[in-house]
Amino acid sequence: MHKMRELGDDISLLLVDDDEPFLKRLAKAMEKRGFSVETARSVAAGSAIATARPPAYAVVDLRLEDGNGLDVVEVLREKRPDARIVVLTGYGAIATAVAAVKIGATDYLSKPADATDIVNALLSDGEELPPPPENPMSADRVRWEHIQRVYELCDRNVSETARRLNMHRRTLQRILAKRSPR
Repeated sequence: MHKMRELGDDISLLLVDDDEPFLKRLAKAMEKRGFSVETARSVAAGSAIATARPPAYAVVDLRLEDGNGLDVVEVLREKRPDARIVVLTGYGAIATAVAAVKIGATDYLSKPADATDIVNALLSDGEELPPPPENPMSADRVRWEHIQRVYELCDRNVSETARRLNMHRRTLQRILAKRSPR
């Protein structure tokens, strides 16, 4: 069986996410699991809490309206080197995950992550991999997320995106016209 840490005496948890419904649901779920939760909806608010009251645990969304969640991770690492930090990302970007871990995140999860996956990542002892997520993204969904990301990075230019992804422009247009796969 997978070794998990105990929650311990310090149960402070900072949640930073600008998606308010998700933030509220997650805060409620984490309180039920024994954490003392504080929430922030921006890099500025998250950094202020990390500076004033550095928590033992943190869950930080990568993309926030006022900037990059990794800035919050850096502040927290500086103020509280032993904090356990999980970074949430809307797309499973390898480069971003590497950057997050390099500056001190304990783990990263792609959204939508549920409270159980998050708790497993926060309390994992780091020796073994945590159990696989109950509902991982399908391969089709991962492909779709990647295409969407490249499309956004190319400023929504279909021709440029098709060139970079090495696919036919019309094929790309058909994919972009469809809804995201489950």
